[in-house]
Amino acid sequence: MKLFKYGRFAGYAGVALAGAMALSACGSDAAVDPEETGGAAANADCVEGGGTLSGAGASSQENAMAAWIAGYQGACTDTTVEYDAVGSGAGRSQFIDGSVAFAGSDAALDEDETEQATERCGSEVVNLPAYISPIAVAFNLEGVDSLNLTPEVIADIFNQKITSWDDEAIKEANPDVDLPSTDIVPVNRSDESGTTENFVAYLAEAAGDAWPHEVSGDWPIEPVEAAQGSSGVVSAIEGGQGTIGYVDASHAGELGTASVGVGDEFVAYSPEAAASIVDASPARESNTENDHAIELDYTTDQADAYPIVLVSYEVACMEYEDQADADLAKSFLSYVVSEEGQQVAADEAGSAPLSADTREALQATIDKIAAGA
Repeated sequence: MKLFKYGRFAGYAGVALAGAMALSACGSDAAVDPEETGGAAANADCVEGGGTLSGAGASSQENAMAAWIAGYQGACTDTTVEYDAVGSGAGRSQFIDGSVAFAGSDAALDEDETEQATERCGSEVVNLPAYISPIAVAFNLEGVDSLNLTPEVIADIFNQKITSWDDEAIKEANPDVDLPSTDIVPVNRSDESGTTENFVAYLAEAAGDAWPHEVSGDWPIEPVEAAQGSSGVVSAIEGGQGTIGYVDASHAGELGTASVGVGDEFVAYSPEAAASIVDASPARESNTENDHAIELDYTTDQADAYPIVLVSYEVACMEYEDQADADLAKSFLSYVVSEEGQQVAADEAGSAPLSADTREALQATIDKIAAGA
């Protein structure tokens, strides 16, 4: 379990230490020392009387979520925000069954989930893109820190057709790299994952016939190696040799990473490159006025755009049965999408801050969150 639960910390070192110990006990590798995040949020609009707001979902967001919670609770000391990083699929399920007030998800709700969530909320349900990050193709190969990989080669590696690091298809794009004959060990997520869904959606669009599988949050073929959550994938890559996997870039750490083929160029991941493809992508056709799901353009040939991008959403009701849930969700999510909140996430997790226009549009929706009559 990865449960972030921060209490009052501003100026209280002992309590901050206790919070970090609680995070460790729950197995998180993303604990944030509140005093290192710049302290309490300057612009949080706290709820009088406070309370507890619960969320669950995407592990890709865990570093950013820890920073958001630390900053928000530094200002709103009567409020506790809990986030269980159980993965996107589990988070959406917990939201739909009413176990949590909001979900973090690396994929917008599909048609069936939207219908179920609308019934749970008794109102419209919305997808708010709050966290934008590259998905890094990360590897552990002795003596090699970076590689150029085309979409087709990435697909063939994860489809287990390219099985050695000195394969001619890899060598062709990396003529100056001394590639060993080490076996390739692809690592995928074992749990239903929005990171998986975004990664295979990219392969399906960009790699063409090299990736013939349906897009899903579940890995489509028998794995060579699989691991739970973003942190589990990183541990598996680090613990092996010749390993390669896909992970939210904030988790890539010191692993080697691939520059991805875009047109005639190879583009390394960065927040700026991730933001470029998001800005170039249209809204989902089925969106309502308040919904903000994005249809990513994975086949762009824009040379400054990194195409394997994760857009992670906060999923919320437009109306909550309980007034406290409505007030707390509106307050916390307003901080998350604010300029300050986005910068906190960028500093902690390397994400791409939302543009001013996107923040404004999201805030207009969050301002409408209320308790049902």
